[in-house]
Amino acid sequence: MSKLKVIVNWDTCIADGVCYALCPQVFEAGPDGKSQIVKEYRGSQPWEGIIPEELKECVEQAKVACPVNAIKVEEVK
Repeated sequence: MSKLKVIVNWDTCIADGVCYALCPQVFEAGPDGKSQIVKEYRGSQPWEGIIPEELKECVEQAKVACPVNAIKVEEVK
């Protein structure tokens, strides 16, 4: 099963919360309200992480709903 890399652009994020409302399995509010990846999937930085493919639909919904397009999803090869 493949994995996906999720990146939240903190320069773009406006902390509206739609991503963690739609996909709390992957996103949560950081100290400043901006989205970060939950600890279970977080990488070396709070704004990036690797998730299992079964969470792809959830993350894609959050990506589409983000009003400032701050979420990027890539396949990990």
